[in-house]
Order: sequence, then structure tokens, then C-alpha cells
Amino acid sequence: MLFNGNKVGNKMTFFRAVLLFTAAFLVSCHAVIESDAHRDQAVENRSIEILAFGDSGYHYDYLNKKYYREPYTSVQAFSEYSRQDWRKKGKPLAEFTLPEVEFHAPSGSFVPKSGLDAVARAMTKNCEQRRCDFAVMLGDNIYPDGATLGADGKDDEARFRDMFSIPFGALGKGSPDFKIYTTLGNHDWHTSRAGAMVQVAFMGRDNNFYMDGLFYSVKPPAAGGQLELFVVDTEMILTTTPVKRALLNEDGSEKEHSEYKAPRASALPQTPEEENMVAWLGKALAESTAKWKIVVGHHPIWSAGGGKFEQARALRRLIRPMLCEYADAYLAGHEHTLEVYADTCSDLGAAREKDLVQVVSGAAGKQRGVHSPYMQQQDNHYPQRKMLHAIGMVWGFCRVSLENDDIIVESFVTEADGRTERVFRHRF
Repeated sequence: MLFNGNKVGNKMTFFRAVLLFTAAFLVSCHAVIESDAHRDQAVENRSIEILAFGDSGYHYDYLNKKYYREPYTSVQAFSEYSRQDWRKKGKPLAEFTLPEVEFHAPSGSFVPKSGLDAVARAMTKNCEQRRCDFAVMLGDNIYPDGATLGADGKDDEARFRDMFSIPFGALGKGSPDFKIYTTLGNHDWHTSRAGAMVQVAFMGRDNNFYMDGLFYSVKPPAAGGQLELFVVDTEMILTTTPVKRALLNEDGSEKEHSEYKAPRASALPQTPEEENMVAWLGKALAESTAKWKIVVGHHPIWSAGGGKFEQARALRRLIRPMLCEYADAYLAGHEHTLEVYADTCSDLGAAREKDLVQVVSGAAGKQRGVHSPYMQQQDNHYPQRKMLHAIGMVWGFCRVSLENDDIIVESFVTEADGRTERVFRHRF
């Protein structure tokens, strides 16, 4: 028998290499698993930071045609129009505040100044100073009539660039998981269903936005699986139920009457899935395993403006029971104000350890006043609704922070020059 030392040595070298490789591989795998565990633990332990803004789509290149037909050629003329509108809505004249105005040369009219660019810059700066994981865009993304498919002589791609890509393109810059999760509002439906859907298509393909159809649920990657968003189209939901006109008595209380608004034809459901959106929301909330469940829509269920309460009443009837049973917060726009509410849900018998949080953040483009007599009447008649904050005739946005088991809501007011002040903070 011949003994070949080279072969034995080669085999020993080979086996030694295999053992070393295996050991290194196992150490590497352990390190990766440990690293993933540490990362998941870090995501779970850190706060989740959310920007909430709505009603941003007011741009001078896409004005209401009324300013061309009957221009307000002086600040005094515009002020008188605004004062009459204030009086018509039953707001105390002693509280009248003129919105900031701008002269619009193409129409020859003074018009309300837009807060779009100022608020977008302020939010971008806010995210540079503090981490922003994602944002929610709360509808009425285009005024006055949504996307028009060129019917107004404007190209919709240019419209989307002016109202979305340019002002919000730098928002969340540097955060690879940052998205603006979007819903539609009533103005986004004004022209046609096709006009609404072309906006949905844009939001679905633009890297900075996210919109998976008219209604959807999503777990934002930046939240590490801890949070699930449930986005609904409240304009479509409201077409499925009778909604009265919002009429107030002189003292600001809700007027009893039998006048109903016709539903917006363009927003009527066209598929069984759209017809069952409310049922979908209830089922999705009930089946969610996320720690945090936040519902996003355009119309609020409580508000302070005095002109939207019948829509709110109808929406409360349809979705508030499931919000009270399953959700942590509801984020909405529609009113051009900043408002925060705690809803005890006590009238529904819901066994909640913590109040349902509602945030209204609709001041990203236009300014609107609150209605103080109406607010007082709401306080008297709805003890389950606790209004913590309501400010009007400003531009601004809100932040929602989820920290351990707490929800922290902050409101920020933005000036035309971009200066921003936090005017409210509350920890739920």
C-alpha cells in the first residue's frame, strides 16, 4: 500500500477550509439575524412620525372662473364679499377676519392668497429638523374642479406637476421609505369620474406618492409593521346615504328640516366593491393585527366650521361605530382649519380604554374661519365629543407622533413667508 502524503494533506486542508467556511457562515447568519432583530426592535421602540395635511390644491393658474367673470378689482370689494359670506353663514361679525389676498393679473381680480407653497416649504423644513416617516394627503388635492382631462385648456400632467411634484417633491427627501399616502376629496370629483381616476393613476405611479385605488389599506414600510393605514373615499361613501343641507338656527344650533342634497353623480359607486366600501373598512379594521390602526378620509366626523355638519352626521352614522370599536385615530380635511378632538364613544357603549383621536388638517391651501356659536352648541349637545383645539383663518399642517402607547398631536401655523409656529400639542 502506497502512502500519498500530498493527497492526505490536501484532504485535510479541504476539510479544514470547509469547517472554517461553515463556522464563518454560521457566525454571519447569526449576525444577520441579530442585526435584523435589533433593527426590528429599534423600529418597534422608536416613535412613528406622520405629517397630515389637506386641501392643498389651490393654485393661481387654476382659479375658479368667477374671478374672471366678476373680478374684485379692489381689496375693499373683496373684503365686502367676504364679510357678506361671513354674515350669511351666521358667524359673529365681531369675529370677521379677512383672509390674506393677492392680486391676480390674468383675471384682474383680488383673490385669496394660496398657502400651497408656503405650507409645502414649511413641512419640508419641519421634516429636515425632525424625522418624518410618511405623510397623509387628505383630499381636495386640486381646486376648484379636480383634473379636467384638458377640458379647461390645461394639461393635467402640468396640473399635477404644479400642484404635486413641484411643491412636495422635496418632502421626506433622504428617506427611502417616505411616501405621501393620498385620498380624494369632493373637489377632486367635481369634473368627472375619469378626471378623478386620472389623478389616482398619477398618484399610483409617482415615486413620492402612494394611492392603491380609491380605497385601500397599507402598512407603511417606515413604520416597521407596527401601523396600518385604512384610506377611504368619503365623497363616494356619502353618495350612498341621504345627506341633508347644512342649515343652522340663529343661535348656531343644527336646524331640523327635510331638505336633502343630491349626491354627486361622478362619485357614485360603479362596482360592487365600491358599493361595499364601508363593509370593507369594518372587515379590514377587525382583521388587522397592527398595533396602530389609523383611518384616513376627507370629510371629518366632527368639525367647527358650521357648514359641514350634515355630512359629518351621515358619516358618523356609517363609520363611527367601527372607528370606535377598532381604530386609534381618524385623520380628515375638508374644513380649511386645524382641529383636534377626543371622542369618548360613550354614546355607542364602546369599551375603549382611550379616546378615539380625530384630527382635522385642511389648512394647506385656503383659509376658513371657525363658527363660535356653532362650536358652543356642539359642546352642549354632544358630550362624547371633546374639542381640544380649533383654529381658523390660518394656513398650516399637523403632526401625529405614535410613541410607545401614546398619540401626540401637534398643530403648526404657517405664514406666507414660511415662518412656522407650533400652536397646539397634546399627548393622548
